[in-house]
Amino acid sequence: MAEYISFQPSDFFNPVAYTGTASGAKVVTGVGFQPDNIFFKLRSGVYAWAAIDAVRGVTKILECDADSAEATNSNYLASFDSDGFSTTATQDTGTNSSGDYMGFSWKAGTTSGLTGGTITPSAYSFNATSGFGMYKFTGTGANANIAHGLGKIPKFIIIKNLTDADDWTCYHQGAGNNAFMVMNTSAAEGAGTSLWNDTTPTSTLFYLGNNGKTNASAANMMAYVFTDVPGYSKFGTYNGNGNANGPFCYTGFKPAYVMAKRIDSTGYWRVLNTQMDIYNPAYHVLFANATDAQGTTPGGTQYDTDFLSNGFKIRTSIASSNANGGRWLYAAFAESPIVSSNDIPTTAR
Repeated sequence: MAEYISFQPSDFFNPVAYTGTASGAKVVTGVGFQPDNIFFKLRSGVYAWAAIDAVRGVTKILECDADSAEATNSNYLASFDSDGFSTTATQDTGTNSSGDYMGFSWKAGTTSGLTGGTITPSAYSFNATSGFGMYKFTGTGANANIAHGLGKIPKFIIIKNLTDADDWTCYHQGAGNNAFMVMNTSAAEGAGTSLWNDTTPTSTLFYLGNNGKTNASAANMMAYVFTDVPGYSKFGTYNGNGNANGPFCYTGFKPAYVMAKRIDSTGYWRVLNTQMDIYNPAYHVLFANATDAQGTTPGGTQYDTDFLSNGFKIRTSIASSNANGGRWLYAAFAESPIVSSNDIPTTAR
């Protein structure tokens, strides 16, 4: 069945590749909107990821490859702009040096009018159309819930303790409400009802237990929350078959970005996108849990994935991407839906 959306995916998410400057500020345009959240990665060298969002401010830095608390650094980003962003003239390798970068940008937008929940966020920004929200809150150390305003059931939630050194903790609908993944490590999924209060999110609320990873008492916490939006985003699973004719994942759109993580065993969070690979198969990779430079296996098959008009297909038998019987979770965002609102079909690469 064709998926229709009333907007272009690039109105709300866009991965942009850019080259830094040897000195001075870098102004990046072509994002297509004013970002509210950007994950930066130097891909030509080894350096930490930098997560910066409009809720916390341009000087507040998180590293998704580490358990570090939030840091304050005025050298990363100067501003979120109408069509992109600007780095500062005082350079930092996290966002601007003489190297190649990726900036993964999301748009949110609504910053008032949110009601409900036992915890009220101190600051937030969400967009019900694109199914994405960011919520800064103070943990209680007791079972609680937070209103998200997205109007649909969240399928993927990432929470980080801003005050203390602790893991980036993830909920995914494919694992359920008594399991969790850690974004800054390669660990297999863990079990525990204390993180999500053993309760699946609803169309109005997401739930927190009494675990410090998701709801530390008196700590500043940050949640990034995503819902499925047909034709734009999909949060699903696949089972490996150990064959170069690997599993096909139907998303309902041509992906611009896919992040996948094996959960029944250890494995890196691999990130593929259309900016690093214009043609199939995609094989250049970044790892969300590592500072590594962009990885590649030219002539090899370690990460080979075809981005198709209606999903993606694994094209490798290698265990890190497609072990027989292994189980992976994924998060995917669209480049274009199968059929757009003006009935123009999407073609594969």
